[in-house]
Amino acid sequence: MPHRPPADDDRPLLLLVASSYWVYRAYILEAVSARYRLWLLNPAPPTWEDPYIVGHTVVDCLDLDKLTAAAREVAEHHEIAGVYCYDEVYVETAAYLSGALGFTTFTPDAVARCRDKSATREALRKAGLPQPASKPVSSLEQARAFAADIGYPVILKPRNLGGSMGVRKVERPEALDAAFALTDGVRMGRIRQFEDYVIVEEFLDGPEISVECVLHQGVCTPLIVARKFLGEGRFAFEEVGHDVDANDPLLTDPLMLDIAQRAHDAVGLTDGYTHIEFKLTGGTMHVIEINARLGGGMIPHLGRLTSGVDAPLAAADAVAGRAPDVSHPGPLLAASVRFAYPPYDMEVTSAEAHREFLRPPIVELQVGTQPGAQVRLPPRGLARSGYVIAVAETLAESRAAVADTERFFTFTGTPLEPAS
Repeated sequence: MPHRPPADDDRPLLLLVASSYWVYRAYILEAVSARYRLWLLNPAPPTWEDPYIVGHTVVDCLDLDKLTAAAREVAEHHEIAGVYCYDEVYVETAAYLSGALGFTTFTPDAVARCRDKSATREALRKAGLPQPASKPVSSLEQARAFAADIGYPVILKPRNLGGSMGVRKVERPEALDAAFALTDGVRMGRIRQFEDYVIVEEFLDGPEISVECVLHQGVCTPLIVARKFLGEGRFAFEEVGHDVDANDPLLTDPLMLDIAQRAHDAVGLTDGYTHIEFKLTGGTMHVIEINARLGGGMIPHLGRLTSGVDAPLAAADAVAGRAPDVSHPGPLLAASVRFAYPPYDMEVTSAEAHREFLRPPIVELQVGTQPGAQVRLPPRGLARSGYVIAVAETLAESRAAVADTERFFTFTGTPLEPAS
């Protein structure tokens, strides 16, 4: 039964489109509900979300007609200030819903342009921004031909998935066939499908960073810079951790500020929030992706731990049409998060975080899976099964504290059959 907000609760009401596992997302609802009432539209009834919401509707969030009908029913009884969504799977339907309700935050066309990595490339290329050579292909033969044109190594990636799912680096031609089959086989049902689903892209060497941005009336303000910590071997291109320094010079770097603004202009985003990814190669900042949502991987949470900046709340302000709070109240610190993975694909029997390690500079240590869960390692699955966070005065200290992530966790389980 939906909740009824108190009569004297004058916080604006946001529609929250979909929710996901509390371990990695509870901090978002905690932050936003401090200033806004939340009505959850979700495929399943609420569980952990209950303390943060004033009502809910169980609805298929990928069925736009049903989602819009559910939202309009809420609107008959409550004034709605905006539509909020942090889940990559649902950002397109959330954008269409926002437009259907008359809001101008994140137009459907702009969000669709971000969800489609090939359309993003085209928009950025037209704006004159540095881009890797890239092409969507529908067959192995096309992939071979384009890879031969641009030269190895190349990157293969699905056209509209997130979380590094299906992303492979291919060093030589004889490895392309297997990599193509893997990338082409990593799909998510019911989201927009493409005939030319696999993107073949020039490999750019250099560090990867991401920037959390909030947009208001066309002005892009970077809030958090995260340095990606990538795995090796089977975990290559998997983001196994992030490092955030509140004193990161890129936050005020004129070149980064200019490119971020131009990139958002190019895809048509004027109000809302994004997680934009860059590759720093030879002194050039290449825009890799623009995601019309908060960053995953606990990055917004690290921002709050290191500077006090509240990215989830700034995002809520933006979708409600308010000037977002972009202050960094400090003190300015550094933080590192590393994710835990089981040793092999498994159905989990037990998962344990070793709480004896929870002492400074370790501030959080949390299991992210449960018995009965089926977990597949990258690149076929995300498989993040826990996390550990350290906060310190410098990145050197926080990184050292979370090294050897395996020591913080123990996972046992039954091996899964190889994925087809």
